[in-house]
Amino acid sequence: MHPDWQQFLQQHHAIIRNGEVMHYDEQTLELEHTGTNTIMTDLSHQGLIGFSGEDAQTFLQSQLTCDVNEVNTHKAQYGSYCTAKGRILTNFLLWQKEEDFLISLPASLCAAISKRLSMFVLRAKVKVTDCSNRWIRIGIAGKQAAGLIKEILETKPSGQPLDIMHKTQTSIICHAPNRFELIIPIANAAKLWEQLSKQAKPVGKDCWDLLNIQAGIPVILPDTQEQFLPQMVNLDILGGVSFKKGCYPGQEIVARTQYLGKLKRRMVLAHVASTTPVTPGDDLFSTETAEQSCGKVVNAAPSLDGGYEVLAVIQLSSVESDRIFWKSLDGTELKVTALPYSLD
Repeated sequence: MHPDWQQFLQQHHAIIRNGEVMHYDEQTLELEHTGTNTIMTDLSHQGLIGFSGEDAQTFLQSQLTCDVNEVNTHKAQYGSYCTAKGRILTNFLLWQKEEDFLISLPASLCAAISKRLSMFVLRAKVKVTDCSNRWIRIGIAGKQAAGLIKEILETKPSGQPLDIMHKTQTSIICHAPNRFELIIPIANAAKLWEQLSKQAKPVGKDCWDLLNIQAGIPVILPDTQEQFLPQMVNLDILGGVSFKKGCYPGQEIVARTQYLGKLKRRMVLAHVASTTPVTPGDDLFSTETAEQSCGKVVNAAPSLDGGYEVLAVIQLSSVESDRIFWKSLDGTELKVTALPYSLD
């Protein structure tokens, strides 16, 4: 988190730990507002890596699962970066800003992923840069979000998911019809925050994480790196995997899984009625698999109704025919709910 921005947020009562805004008021109140009103949140827990140079697009096309040629200054795309075995090291949102490409990923993975990608640049004319502190990113969500952006920035944002609009010194990404991300220079951030906060309630990162989970958007974190193939976390459904492009790390295994129909696990949305925190990487069990794990939690966030909302990769046979339990067969049972998109 940019130190000047951290100081500003703390002056506005933000509780910050490890560069992440945890909350402002009581978490229960923030969750209530997330479900009913317009909210805003600092997105410093998400990092940015920039790629510049005349070979940037070609380089990324050879490294990422998505078709980089489909990305432009007006359209973003989900994608992932995998090991040679097809296991996800990170997933991200990719877009273009002027001539450069940017990927948004957890700040906790930024340094390692930047270093790894830089190793493969070789003679290509590409510069890989950690841009996390170059801009401030603010998330805004709720029924009045689009109207508030239009009122303050004098620009009506697109309501189409993954559309991007660029205004002077400000970019607007649409994550969903009522959920947007504003990317602005540090010099303009304080004024915009003050304007937005007159009509939108500042909340901690858990509230934004909850909206991602409800939308079925996975976020690979340090505890879940190298655990999943892209299809297991539904990136093929979300448009984050191209089966028509050339080679990239893990491409052979990802393609074989797709065409031979051997995918045995998928990501589902579920509720865990637990007062103990549910965390990414937690194992799941079913009577069918006995003491052997049948799945793993990808993401978790406090629920509006108590307990936790989770995205979890689970063995399909267990989802269809069995009960799923958190951490052990004696643990809390998961209640699987419908994702906002079809897994067919």
